[in-house]
Amino acid sequence: MLQPTRDSFEQNCLLQLQRHRLCSIRYIREEENDLLVKKLSECASTRFPVNLKKTLFTLVASIVCRLAFGQDLHKCEFIDEDSIAELVQKSEMVLASSAFSDFFPGGTGWVLDKITGQNKKLNSVFSELDAFFQNILDDHLRPGRTVLDSPDVVDVMIDMMKKQERDGDSFKLTTDHLKGIISDIFLAGVNTSAMTLIWGMTELIRNPRVMKKVQKEIRTTLGDKKEKVTEEDVNKLHYFKLMVKELFRLHPAAPLLLPRETLSNIKIQGYDIPAKTQIMVNVYSIARDPKLWTNPDEFNPDRFLDMSVDYRGLNFELLPFGSGRRICPGMTMGVATVELGLLNLLYFFDWALPEGKTVKDIDLEEAGAIVIGKKVSLELVPLHPN
Repeated sequence: MLQPTRDSFEQNCLLQLQRHRLCSIRYIREEENDLLVKKLSECASTRFPVNLKKTLFTLVASIVCRLAFGQDLHKCEFIDEDSIAELVQKSEMVLASSAFSDFFPGGTGWVLDKITGQNKKLNSVFSELDAFFQNILDDHLRPGRTVLDSPDVVDVMIDMMKKQERDGDSFKLTTDHLKGIISDIFLAGVNTSAMTLIWGMTELIRNPRVMKKVQKEIRTTLGDKKEKVTEEDVNKLHYFKLMVKELFRLHPAAPLLLPRETLSNIKIQGYDIPAKTQIMVNVYSIARDPKLWTNPDEFNPDRFLDMSVDYRGLNFELLPFGSGRRICPGMTMGVATVELGLLNLLYFFDWALPEGKTVKDIDLEEAGAIVIGKKVSLELVPLHPN
């Protein structure tokens, strides 16, 4: 009999979360976006430039922490919402970086890591994250805590752990397992959606024709007097959804999908691939292949007007979330977060570059290890529409 693994347990948690909360958590995304709009309105009144990297990381982290961990980031006592972007990116870079001890197990590698400061850096980030995750668990395990009708991910994990104890399952979950899953959800969930939002605003400010066309559709379809927009409004917009599709094509958050392993000897394009070979699928290159896409480096949602290609795993020329059994389990939530975030930014505000800056001044250099984002922060000025 196959034994449960952390991967299958994590998938189960996310599936249960989606089953119980997919509709009920919609209000969380809407409330956090409403709060974002209020903050940006203050900047629009003074025409003060906004650091969208910091702003959008806080937005996404607030959504993830509320729906997955039951934590209000704005009132949380054990983490500073203003440091989320730095913590997430620092964690990803450290976790994805190589250490000498990976190649030289034993004393030699450890000494070299100590000399280069890798040990200190790793331990510092680990301690910061571990304290955050432990506080989340402690809050859920405290006596007298009331579990809501729509449980969060941590509630689901704790319930499954208790069930395993009652049933005497051979696979025993520990708090370290739970922390690992919390880490995966937090780091992956925040980084991917926030970076995608940043790339979206970057491409729109660089392509005023697309920006104008998208905003015209939004404001014509929804009217110009809505106090807030909802996820139901997203489904009324056609060109807006094409723009999001083009964003996922040009800027997949994770350029390399999770590794696959061949089950038997196979041949691919004339190359013999032995069994048990690890294969990396480069979806970034596929989505920019000139054999598949016309002017692939151009941000042009119009390419999808007469094309049925979608990003949900059925069309292999566009796989930002992967495909098959290992497709991203958070795809639905991630897409909803990106769509509603962009809709609020484009409905309530016009956008301009800071005084003295032009489109040519926008730095498009990429950075990252697992998730590829914009290296230099994007600063834009929100303006109240005329």
